[in-house]
Order: sequence, then C-alpha cells, then structure tokens
Amino acid sequence: MPHMNKKKKKLAFHWKILIGMALGVLFGLLAVNFHWNEFTLFYIKPWGTIFINLLKLIAVPLIVVSLIGGVSNLKDVSKLSRMGLKTMLLYILTTVMAISIGLMVVNLTRPGKVFPPDKAIEFQQKFAENVKEKESSANLLKEESPLEFIVDIVPSNIVDSMSDNANMLQVIFFSLLFGIAMVLLPGKQTKPIKKFFDSLNLVVLKMIDLIMLMAPYGVFALLAGLIVDMAGDNLADSLSLFAALGLYSITVVIGLVIMIFMIYPLIIRFFTPLQYSKFFKAVIPVQLLAFSTSSSAATLPLTMETAEEKLGISNETASFVLPLGATINMDGTSLYQAVAAMFLAQVYGMELGLSAQLTIVLTATLASIGSAAVPGAGMVMLVIVLSSVGIPTEGIALIFAVDRPLDMLRTAVNVTGDLTISTLVATGEKQIDLSIVNQDS
Repeated sequence: MPHMNKKKKKLAFHWKILIGMALGVLFGLLAVNFHWNEFTLFYIKPWGTIFINLLKLIAVPLIVVSLIGGVSNLKDVSKLSRMGLKTMLLYILTTVMAISIGLMVVNLTRPGKVFPPDKAIEFQQKFAENVKEKESSANLLKEESPLEFIVDIVPSNIVDSMSDNANMLQVIFFSLLFGIAMVLLPGKQTKPIKKFFDSLNLVVLKMIDLIMLMAPYGVFALLAGLIVDMAGDNLADSLSLFAALGLYSITVVIGLVIMIFMIYPLIIRFFTPLQYSKFFKAVIPVQLLAFSTSSSAATLPLTMETAEEKLGISNETASFVLPLGATINMDGTSLYQAVAAMFLAQVYGMELGLSAQLTIVLTATLASIGSAAVPGAGMVMLVIVLSSVGIPTEGIALIFAVDRPLDMLRTAVNVTGDLTISTLVATGEKQIDLSIVNQDS
C-alpha cells in the first residue's frame, strides 16, 4: 500500500484571531459574573499589554528600514514628490467623504433627540474627571501656532523621536530625507548601506512573523481585560449605560459600515484592477487586529506585510503610503467626531446649520491629520471640533461609556482606508503585482 503523506491544512490567521477575540469576550463576561476581576486584570490583561508593546516596538524600526529601502530604490526623486502629493490628496478626500457620511447619517437618525435628560446628568457626573483631562490636552493644542503641525514634523533629535511612537511623522521625515540623500549620491557610494538596510528589512519582517504568532493570545487577553475594565463589578449597570447610548452607537456604526462596505469597495472596483472580494479577504486579519488593539500604529507591521504579501503592492509604495496613512489618515475617527458633535448639539438643543456643519468638516479633517495613531486620541481632537462650533465640551462625558468599543470599530475603518489608498496609489504608479493577489484563488 503506497504511503500517503497528507499535509494538514493550517487554520487561516484571521480565524485564529476571531477565535481569540470570541474566547476573550466570553472569558471577560465569565470573569465579571464570577468576580474574577482581580485575577483577569493581574494575570490575563498584562499579556495583552505585552502584545501591544511588541507591535509598537517593531513599528519604528519597520518604518525606518522599509521607507529608506523603498525610497533608495527610486531612480528619480520627482516620482516620490508625485506619489506624496497624490497620497495626501487621496487621504484628505476620503476623510472629507467620511465626515460627510457621518453628518448625513446623524442628521437622519437624530440620536440626541431621544437621549434621556436624567442619563445626561448621570454621565456628566460619572466621567467629569475624564472630561477635564481631555479638555486640558485640547487646550494645549489650541494654544499652539497654526503652523505647529509642520514644525512638529521636523525633529530636533531623531533618537528622541524614535523613542516615542507618537512621533511617527518625525521618523517618516528623517527616513525620507535619508532615502532621498541616498538616491542623489552615486550608486557605488551607497551600495554597502543599501545592502545593510535590505538585510535589516528582512530581519524586521521575520521579527514581525514571530510577534504575530502571539496575536490570537494577545487579542484574547486584550478583550478579556477590556470587558472587565468596562463592566467593573456590575455588568447590569454597564449595560444600562450602553442602552441609553444605543441610537448614537448605531448611528456611528452605520456610518463606519457605509465606509467599509460601500465607499472603499467602490474605490477598489472602479479605480484598481483588484476584485473587492479578494481585497477584503486579504485585509480581514488587519481589520481584526486593528479592532483588538484600537491602534493604527500598533497594527502597522501587519498592515505593511499584508499590502506586500497579499495585495501585491510594491515595498516602494507600501513603505511610503502606509506609515503616512497610520499617522494622518483617520477616516473612521473623523466620521465618529462628526456624529459625536451633532449628537451633543442635539442633546443640548442646538440646531447647527450648513455653515456650522461645514466648519465641523474642516475642523475634523485638520484634526485627523494631527491625531495620534493610539487609543483614545480621537477624544482629545473631538474637544477641538466641539469648540469650533460652540458645543459645550463637557458634553463628551455623555459618550465616554461607549468610546472604547466605537474606537475599536473606527480603527478598523482607518486601516482599511490606508490599504485602499495604498492600493489606489500603487495602481496609478504601476507598482502592483496581480499575480500575488491571484495566487490563492
């Protein structure tokens, strides 16, 4: 009888993450019900923190080596400026579209009109301390020069910039400058350093593969800890808070779903050679990881790996467009800010006309560019958006209860937008390999 060597089919990565997420939620609910809160927070949640720290650890080295390697491969620096202008315009365009969709949906559902006044008072008291913290952060930003954003891009000390993931734009600026300098020098002079960065890039990619082995366990720990943090000792009390904010949450989710299942598919369908089904299949693991971590920056290593290995986008394009997107492209966050501003205006009985809503579009777009790619940064920017149209900033206390789950969803939208624009730019630059996309078909 002939020996049959059947290769066992591995479980797809996105299924592993989904199982980890489901088990994390289940464990979190059991922990609240059986009062395992202390055990979960002390012995389960730290593994989620370790996983996020590992992702953040590799983010800056990944940007440096891939961006320098990608730019140094260019034969003409003008190509980089063309790609940069195209990328910025497309990111701004999708952000404006996201904000407009958010305003359209919230004007139809009007969630603030059905919000119970007694709950408004209760939330303001419960989250008063959080509001003061976000207001003070926003006030510091408002006191800065309008050109502070540009000033902040140029680092005074690159080592210091690399020590903080919030300084992604500074790291990108240095890497671009380094790569451009390599292009302008004769090839013979830069050959050794180019080989060094190419080798270093392979090492960083292998580190990402190793870190991703922990992903299912990391998301399990993250969600188990999140459920316990949100529910505290009383799950029923937490559910009542969510119920009061039900229509508001549904409004945000509808807007985010429109972006993922209508706007991005239309862009992929009409402006790229990819089928959206194949695109969506490739990006599911990225969306799930973004959902679990609530951080575009932490998800960046997997985002870049997916772009190159699943979507066939060249390293040259992915290494430039995606780090930039993780820093300035916040479609989901901007949409949420528009809905939140209108919701709070409705709660306070304020009728915002067209000019005020256009102000929200402009302010939310500018705020998204300066928003850090970390959990909760959108709330600080929301204070600025509210101030721009005269909505009382203490109103953000009303939405703190559901901010984290909505933050998870909007981060998934953010990374989907990054990959959509990256695919679009790669198509325009003829930097996409369709054989990679079709190899799993």
